[in-house]
Amino acid sequence: MTDDEKQTAVRDRNADFDGRFVYAVTTTGVYCRPSCPSRQENPENMVFFDAAGQAEGAGFRACLRCRPDMRSLKDPGLSLTRQVCSFLEEQVLRGGDADTSLSALEAETGYSADHLARTFKRVMGISPFDYYDGLRIRKLKENLKEGETVASAAFGAGFGSSSRLYEKSHDRLGMTPASYAKGGKGAEIAYGIVDCDLGRMLVAGTRSGVCAVYFGDEDDRLKNDLKQEFPAAEIAPDLGQLANWTDAILRYLESKCRMVPDIPLDMYGTAFQKRVWRELLKIRPGETKTYKEVASDMGQEKSSRAVGRACATNPVSLLVPCHRVVGSDGKLHGYRWGLARKEQLRKWEAWAAPETEKAG
Repeated sequence: MTDDEKQTAVRDRNADFDGRFVYAVTTTGVYCRPSCPSRQENPENMVFFDAAGQAEGAGFRACLRCRPDMRSLKDPGLSLTRQVCSFLEEQVLRGGDADTSLSALEAETGYSADHLARTFKRVMGISPFDYYDGLRIRKLKENLKEGETVASAAFGAGFGSSSRLYEKSHDRLGMTPASYAKGGKGAEIAYGIVDCDLGRMLVAGTRSGVCAVYFGDEDDRLKNDLKQEFPAAEIAPDLGQLANWTDAILRYLESKCRMVPDIPLDMYGTAFQKRVWRELLKIRPGETKTYKEVASDMGQEKSSRAVGRACATNPVSLLVPCHRVVGSDGKLHGYRWGLARKEQLRKWEAWAAPETEKAG
């Protein structure tokens, strides 16, 4: 089915298409089945997925009116994936060190480990363990926002202990788990604002790495954007390590993007967002890809809109090059810092790319 056909089914609230796909709304973060009686949304804000699990993997939550997560699926692969997702979700709700090994999944579903892994990866684009890890992180953040200690929140999310969470906290959260509690309470974020060829640039970071790169024309607006991202964090100007990272980014821009600076990043995202951002890092300077091509490279050809949303939520512009992604029509679409800056970056990179890369 084309997106136009799916939009027609949603507009008509056609129940015949229930179970064949779900649609998510980027402005609300909710996904529904085609026949949902909720208010009609702008088609530009819709993203389509083959299954509820894919929508949840991209960070959307199920509509409480039509309950698309409870809908039976005709494709055995989708049904199996839904069964695995439900099992993993139940394990997270139960907390503690639940058994989520492949052997446990085999016993739950009756399918072999190889078949389980292949089917889940085909439908979701990630492994069952990546999905489980994302569920635990989501539960951890919910527990922290409710005021629990890190130790209690970690145990309740299935990590067993806070020490196990901290072992890989950089891979999962970037900042320490406590930094995301209550809007970033406890996080220490330094920032600097400098002039560059793209206007004013704000660079912010923690002790671990850069967590934000913003562009704009007004310093107050840039600082407000940072405070909205981390409303309860301790934010202050800095002249230490952050100044060195900022200088490296400035040199990167002044050299017209000839060499990407080796700067540590401290950023958080869902499993799907991280996969998109990793794909962006594979695009060389001077090259561009469409949102559809990025989705195809990920093995999720029908997730181009979700890829666009992940690009739009990229907190570290420039270093994670979302400016190298364009629409299928070759035109520029949706750059948080303005299409003029996106075009300027693309022109610089095209000019700076070695002749061998330009020819390829």
